[in-house]
Amino acid sequence: MTDLAFFDPRILEKYNTSGPRYTSYPTALEFNSQFTNQDFTDAIEKSNTTDLSLYIHIPFCHSLCYYCGCNKVVTRHADKADDYLDYLLQEIKYRASSCSNKVIRQLHLGGGTPSFLSKEQLTRLIVCLKQHFDFAQNAELGIEIDPREIKTDLIDHLYHLGFNRLSIGVQDTNPKVQKAINRPQSFGFISDLIARAQTVGFKSVNIDLIYGLPHQTISTFTQTLEDVKVLNPDRISLFSYAHLPSRFAAQRKIRDEWLPNAIEKFALMKLAIQQLSEQGYDLIGLDHFAKPYDELALAQQQGKLHRNFQGYTTQKDCNLVGLGVSAISKIDNVYSQNHKQLKDYYQAISQQSQAVEKGLLLSKDDKIRQYVISELMCNLSVDKQQVETLFDIEFESYFADALKSLVVFENDQLVCNTQQQINVAPKARLLIRNVCMSFDAYMKNHLNQNRFSKLI
Repeated sequence: MTDLAFFDPRILEKYNTSGPRYTSYPTALEFNSQFTNQDFTDAIEKSNTTDLSLYIHIPFCHSLCYYCGCNKVVTRHADKADDYLDYLLQEIKYRASSCSNKVIRQLHLGGGTPSFLSKEQLTRLIVCLKQHFDFAQNAELGIEIDPREIKTDLIDHLYHLGFNRLSIGVQDTNPKVQKAINRPQSFGFISDLIARAQTVGFKSVNIDLIYGLPHQTISTFTQTLEDVKVLNPDRISLFSYAHLPSRFAAQRKIRDEWLPNAIEKFALMKLAIQQLSEQGYDLIGLDHFAKPYDELALAQQQGKLHRNFQGYTTQKDCNLVGLGVSAISKIDNVYSQNHKQLKDYYQAISQQSQAVEKGLLLSKDDKIRQYVISELMCNLSVDKQQVETLFDIEFESYFADALKSLVVFENDQLVCNTQQQINVAPKARLLIRNVCMSFDAYMKNHLNQNRFSKLI
């Protein structure tokens, strides 16, 4: 995409409020402790969906990145991962017993830093998973990599285990920026890792970038984007840094005066979108990029794009089972989340072999709004008649309040609301979260609570 009509500083500034990223609806803030493991197990056993995506959370990191808001445990002690695997494998065996008629189409290891695990620990994990779950022959196996604490031959080992997708945390290649976020790393080594992954046969390599970091300027970020061109990954995730030091203690290491102001941050975002578009990437949704041949780009072209807790994905028809501390699952109309603290997770696994802390059984209203928000996030449009057919409602009356709140977007020519459809203008795609908030029944409960990041 080379059309940057969606970048209008006046419009972006007007709508740059805080809001959810809508990797789920309702968001995790609505999960409640009345939800039980039996609710989750019942949902799995009753589901007619046989395709599953597995998410495994590995919480450990060798060092603290100051920008990070993930659930993590910073340690240099590798043996802590052995202890964690003891509990995780117990949960895997327990949960797999309810999934004997399911097929694993996708596996993703996230964190934390999954590459914190040694080769032996990774082998132990994958062997257990494949012993207890039925993996499709062409399943996607992806893993997130921190390039600072590994050797190149880890790539060969991962491929031998069956991994075919790799995501590398780059964030920024400028030494001053890296120092400010406590993440110094070698660009040359990252380049070698990607080259090795492509050589051994990985199907897709993704890198993460962040704009809005301390000391980033147009000049420094231009060089980072030039470095990305050299790396030539298949996919890129471009995230906005959300500075919330009141919620994330590590961010207090980052001084406010080091950060680009709102105008400078807009400029960084525009630069990234423009440069990546010129490098041949398609903008996927609001924050992913993919080469036109990539499955993610093809899914968007075909209207099959999906969004879950890992972001945009091609696995639209899969249910999601999350394993490990803090992991979230989605089975049909049920959400479930494990304990967030390691000690609580260990205690629950020891006592019950499972660690469900909270969750949510979606109401009919939740399901209707979830569908509408998902369509907007993935396709920038909603077919009203399709919604009416699927859920037996009259769209205009059901969403009367939401449609009223869309008028401000219509007046700015960001949304077109017809009798048949709601279409979000291409120039409003960066504000799609804001549009979705109009359909969020829970949003009024969270206004002015600083619970979400800024939209840009």
